[in-house]
Amino acid sequence: MADAAQAARHVLIAADKFKGSLTAVQVAQRVSAGLRRVAPDIEIVSVPVADGGDGTVAAAVAAGFERREARVTGPLGEPVTAAYALRDGTAVVEMAEASGLQLLPEGVFAPLTSTTYGSGEVIAAALDAGARSIVFGVGGSATTDGGAGMLAALGARFLDAAGEPVGPGGGALATLATADLSGLDARLADVELVLASDVDNPLTGPKGAPAVYGPQKGATPEDVAELDAALAHFAKVLGESVGPKAQEYAESPGAGAAGGIGYGALVGLGASFRPGIEVMLDVLGFAPALERATLVITGEGSLDEQTLHGKAPAGVAAAARAAGIEVVAVCGRLALSPAALGQAGIRRAYALTDVEPDVARCIAEAGPILEDVAERVAADFLS
Repeated sequence: MADAAQAARHVLIAADKFKGSLTAVQVAQRVSAGLRRVAPDIEIVSVPVADGGDGTVAAAVAAGFERREARVTGPLGEPVTAAYALRDGTAVVEMAEASGLQLLPEGVFAPLTSTTYGSGEVIAAALDAGARSIVFGVGGSATTDGGAGMLAALGARFLDAAGEPVGPGGGALATLATADLSGLDARLADVELVLASDVDNPLTGPKGAPAVYGPQKGATPEDVAELDAALAHFAKVLGESVGPKAQEYAESPGAGAAGGIGYGALVGLGASFRPGIEVMLDVLGFAPALERATLVITGEGSLDEQTLHGKAPAGVAAAARAAGIEVVAVCGRLALSPAALGQAGIRRAYALTDVEPDVARCIAEAGPILEDVAERVAADFLS
């Protein structure tokens, strides 16, 4: 690796969080500290990244966006404080801030009744703050309501046969009789809204939101069947209001993202769907940072098969490889073969478990161990 060692004097750290241990910002700080122990004079630029899921607002703030907060409705109907990010008319909204699993009390799930109403309220807050374009990062949701709650918060009306608003959550959509989107916030027509997600599932069916993601939100097999039927009914009733595009969007990639909120954004908000990491790399200024780099360090808590399907390290590696820049990765746990890493554009991966085999200690002491791992990277590529 002598040639790499001589060349790699400008390092770009573009890693995601180590979920449950370190934020993306903390990962960058620890990797930087470890690198400098071996190569104190190298130039380091950090661009903490996210793929649209939880941590997306934090990554935007680290890139220079202003953190804003709004008091909104949580997934169980209780008030929560949700953050979003704003800069130069562009807002980064993370649905998990208002409707995420992390907002539920430990051991409590509400697969049939949890709502995305608060996510719509955060979008409204961004509009109030002057946003002209919105990056809507979706993932980590507690909800499976097809985005109905979000649309209701923005002015849509969903009524049962008695003309009363349907209840919160995906289960209540089974009682939906009429859907009226004409009252949606008029400002949405003049805003570019990008749905940023690493999920390309349709709304319903074997690969739909309830079947694939419902169980992690506490849904039993019976709940999954009920939610799948309710969301299919939701799309059917919306079709009577907005026409054939309602069903087309239901089958579109990304419709099943975050319990179907992707569908609500596509059919109701005029959103365009893009892979989350691609959107976020653009928003975070990754390309300008890449221009001077001679080595890129990416990573996340677990490098596994999921990483290869739209997660942040894969997106970073693809962009760096296209620019002809070598990439290494750091992670808590490594479950990919050298061949799979190579196909993803990652030269080598360094896991915390290589330094400390005890997984519990890796989680509890992730920061110091990551610094030791970064020393190994520096010894191989920078010394």
